[in-house]
Amino acid sequence: MIQDKYKKTMVFALCGCMMLPLCAQKTYTLEQCRAMALTHNIKMKKAQTDLKSAEQTKKEAFTNYFPTVGATGAGFNANKGLLEMELSPGMGMSMLKNGIVGSITATQPLFTGGQIINTNKLAKVSVEIGKLQLRQSENEVSYTTEQYYWQVVTLQEKQNTLTAVEKMLNRLFQDVDVAVKAGMTTRNELLQVELKRNDVASKKITLDNALSLSKMILAQYIGEASDNFEVETDVPVEDIPAFPEQLRRNHRASLILTPEYHLLEKNVEANRLQKNLTIGKNLPTVAIGAGYMYDDLMDKSHPFGIAFATVSIPISNWWGGSHAIKRQKLQLKYAEYERDDTGELLMIKMQKAWNDVDDSYKQILIARKSIEQATENLRLNEDYYKAGTTSMSDLLDAQSMFQQSRDAYVDAYSHYQIRKLEYLQATGR
Repeated sequence: MIQDKYKKTMVFALCGCMMLPLCAQKTYTLEQCRAMALTHNIKMKKAQTDLKSAEQTKKEAFTNYFPTVGATGAGFNANKGLLEMELSPGMGMSMLKNGIVGSITATQPLFTGGQIINTNKLAKVSVEIGKLQLRQSENEVSYTTEQYYWQVVTLQEKQNTLTAVEKMLNRLFQDVDVAVKAGMTTRNELLQVELKRNDVASKKITLDNALSLSKMILAQYIGEASDNFEVETDVPVEDIPAFPEQLRRNHRASLILTPEYHLLEKNVEANRLQKNLTIGKNLPTVAIGAGYMYDDLMDKSHPFGIAFATVSIPISNWWGGSHAIKRQKLQLKYAEYERDDTGELLMIKMQKAWNDVDDSYKQILIARKSIEQATENLRLNEDYYKAGTTSMSDLLDAQSMFQQSRDAYVDAYSHYQIRKLEYLQATGR
């Protein structure tokens, strides 16, 4: 009795140990995968780094508003005076054999042709471009994550369908085996079932490998250390989602919501500022300054202050500068053309994305109807086979059509989910 209890305890303990890996396996939803990817993916880190770099450039440009402060110092010691004079025959004077000089100056630009102002504006535009590019990266990472996620879901659902078909074939094999032993049917039918089972087993191996690889790809993309996880499967067959008419938006009004169009506008703005900078480089610059000077050249300290003003006129640059200004004006015009043309293409892209949503939804309806027909066809062939009015080949074909219909529905549903995201992103959401 004690030994029996001990054996039962050991069995329960072993079962518990076998259940631990299953319990530890995680299940992720689509939103969880997306959040992990936005946190860990390398594209997001690069976009965030570029944005921080642009912000530092903006801060650097702001320092140009402040005075430029500089300090210099020098000392020398010569083997003889730098200045020698002969006062009379046999009498001379030597000066400046050693000395120290130093200065501190501060220069404040008053007018630079708008270069400082436009440089700061351009740095601000760079930050705004960085934010838009970060948003683009978020969209790209979200889209790729959803693609990988639904690929895993599709393979998991196909795996479930294949398991159901495998169970059908196992039951059919047992029934046919009994019938063969009883002399009620030929061994040929049993061989047909065995061949079908082998085909299903081969497909299952291929499907398992594809699912394992897809999980590895998804895990790498979202920053998951292990591929020992599941994704939440939610592919409704009975309750088909309603047509998403509420997703549709006015495409022209949605154009200004997209990061792509905002980037085109920022490109125009940046080219306009570049043109202004080029003009500013060919204008005079005015600055004022003050300084403190010190020298000790003849064994006597000599400190003094100084105030000054400077005017710089780039006369020799005017010839080449006029061509540079014309070039920047042409680049600005090209940026405006590109904005208008690409804006029209973006609206065409929105319409195509909506057409894809409509098409993928209709494919779901067709695939759902095919499941109903294939399920009924399988039921009838099973009844006909039991009644002896149909062949084993027809029954196995009915099972294949059942499997294909369910696989086609899963594919259609996954494509529909991805097409919805494409339309949302195309319309700036």
